[in-house]
Amino acid sequence: MIQRLLPFAIAAVVFLLDRVTKGAIKAHVSLWDGLNIVPGLLNIVHTENPGIAFGLLADITNPWRDVVLIGFSIAVLAIISAVLLRAAEGPHAGVLRMGLAFVMGGALGNLFDRIVHGTVTDFVEVHMGEHYFPAFNVADSAITVGACLLLLDLWYSRERKPQTVDVTK
Repeated sequence: MIQRLLPFAIAAVVFLLDRVTKGAIKAHVSLWDGLNIVPGLLNIVHTENPGIAFGLLADITNPWRDVVLIGFSIAVLAIISAVLLRAAEGPHAGVLRMGLAFVMGGALGNLFDRIVHGTVTDFVEVHMGEHYFPAFNVADSAITVGACLLLLDLWYSRERKPQTVDVTK
């Protein structure tokens, strides 16, 4: 039973960490302002992204954009919940459950922002000299880590499949 609930607890921790960090940024860093943490590498900034990852769809002002993005997020959360509740137990199920937990927590964090504020607060800006990676947040990081864990699980599950030998050749 605890293994079934653990991913939801992890998702809740990711969500809370995301809320706390975004709240701190909103309280202490002016919009479009930033702090240079590691010169030439890392800044803390305060940006509001109305689009999806990396600012995609940010320039679209169609009100259906938000409806579609919120609906998609809710659908993803429902699918993840169903998979977590039905996922098989076993020695290798932990990577799958952890990956889904991180994706769920990150999706919840960004969904909350989108519903309550209409935008998603981003604040970590990584760059090499003049080459900037789009700003991101804890939720985005959790989704990325979760996706990597899901790929790792996919790779491990492929390795575990018994190989069949064609004896007709």
